[in-house]
Amino acid sequence: MNKEEIYQEYIKCHQDSAYALNTYLETYDNTQNKYVPFKLFPEQKTVVSNYEKHNDNIVLKYRQAGVSTVTAAWISKKLQFASKDKPEKILILANKLDTATEMANKIKVFLRQWPTWVDVGFDKDKNSQKHYRLNNDSEVKAVATSVDALRGYTPTILIFDEAAYIETGADLWAACMASLSTGGQVIVISTPNGFDQIYYEIYDQAVRELNDFKISVLKWYNDPRFNKDLKWVKTKDIIHYLLNTEDYDETKELKNVGVDNYASLLKDGYKPYSGWFEEMSKKLKYDRRKISQELEGAFLGSGDNVISSEIIESISENVCEPKEKWMGNSLWVWKEPKEGHKYIMGVDVSRGDSDDFTSFIIIDFDEREQVLEYLGKIPPDIAAEIAYKWAVKYSAFIVTDITGGMGVATSRKLLELGYKDQYYDGIKSNDLWKYNPNQEDRTPGINFNSKRAQIIQSLEEQLRTGFIVRSQRLINEFKTFVYINGRADHMRGHHDDLIMAIAMSLYVAQNSFTQLKKNVEQAKAMIDSWTVTEETHRPNPTPSIYQTPPNLGGNPGMATPNDAKDYLWLFSGLKGAPKQQ
Repeated sequence: MNKEEIYQEYIKCHQDSAYALNTYLETYDNTQNKYVPFKLFPEQKTVVSNYEKHNDNIVLKYRQAGVSTVTAAWISKKLQFASKDKPEKILILANKLDTATEMANKIKVFLRQWPTWVDVGFDKDKNSQKHYRLNNDSEVKAVATSVDALRGYTPTILIFDEAAYIETGADLWAACMASLSTGGQVIVISTPNGFDQIYYEIYDQAVRELNDFKISVLKWYNDPRFNKDLKWVKTKDIIHYLLNTEDYDETKELKNVGVDNYASLLKDGYKPYSGWFEEMSKKLKYDRRKISQELEGAFLGSGDNVISSEIIESISENVCEPKEKWMGNSLWVWKEPKEGHKYIMGVDVSRGDSDDFTSFIIIDFDEREQVLEYLGKIPPDIAAEIAYKWAVKYSAFIVTDITGGMGVATSRKLLELGYKDQYYDGIKSNDLWKYNPNQEDRTPGINFNSKRAQIIQSLEEQLRTGFIVRSQRLINEFKTFVYINGRADHMRGHHDDLIMAIAMSLYVAQNSFTQLKKNVEQAKAMIDSWTVTEETHRPNPTPSIYQTPPNLGGNPGMATPNDAKDYLWLFSGLKGAPKQQ
């Protein structure tokens, strides 16, 4: 080419990365066991396009998707076309140094393939596998993950390879974000590995548009290397099909289906299949979990999850945006209180300056659903004031975790504010739902740790049997709530504050108010069995209901018509009984 042609080609390659990669690079094809021209298929072109257009990128891939190779090729182009006054500084982070070094070597292989009219060459003084420099002062550095990995190096492009397997978690991510505060680009690549602290968190927030990451999703059945014999099978379980092919007739199989129909087939219960998929499934020993994550790109909880993936998936169907948000998005409200309904508020208190959050949740006992949620960092006394306001609105029975002492200040403050309808540990009564004057010398609340196993068991049972969860924040906590050395707890870098709040609410609902409801139903059955006529002797009904009334709140022993209001229905079958308002 002459100078003008070279100039035009340079401009074209600079402006169109897909063209540049397809025209000048080669890659090794394992399916053919040889180097072949670099040809991006549509989903790979989308990945490259997103790299060009967006500063923050996350890629969800399947095993052998070639995303690391595509990323390495694109990085090589960025390095070759960088100017000396604006060099690229590439930092590759991976859980293992070998993994990071492998990508650095892929970049180096591609760098050597570019034509002489663009090749800037390597700096001889800085040229190792883990760290090398080009003559335009651009650099590539590969490191294992640690908080110190970024010390003394400010990247223009930060690559997390197999990010879901990075174990250092939130501290590393915070350090990385600090290093990119001046405008560096970040690329996060991985197959799923449960609900990890980096990859899943970024992806989940990106889905909910809580961060600026652009998602690129690759599906194996769109890969021309692996879909040559693609067909779609009508089955709920593709593994069952693989192991029992003879049980399926051809009416449940579709071939030669256009790409535009893939989404509707998946919605209608079809699963993709190919020889490659079967081979990979065999290599994975037909392990459903591994196949789901590594081939189908599904996020699954570990086998140690307290709340199973199936339950989480089921309860997630009821998640919705709150109708109201208060206190800077800390407090979410889904439903206003309904007259006659029983409400329980679970309160989990933090110091207000720690990593933990103060949380409270209100549940509607009658409809078995979450109606309100608070999550924020506030001291115990302020927590009491906020909880008081909303407990009054819903006439909620409050159960506070007093384990460790932080909740003690909150429950006592609630008493000072005049809120006495609180749960007391160890009080034997037919009605734990309402204030009992025998409790005056005790501190309200529940010792969560002493009942941890029972409370968690009650939580799982309630979720499994249809309790309605509305909050996505709560769902996210369920996903990282696991058994650690036999104890239910949150994964490192995650939280379980909302879980504690709702677990206490459901435990009290199941073990306290259920007994009250049973007693009331027994009383109603007894009253319904009475036969009352004009001639039947009966006591004066009006005073009788107020002489020794149930105390429904306020000062003990001081009864008012409102105190008895909830129980008037018991007497509705008796002539002369007070009418309900």
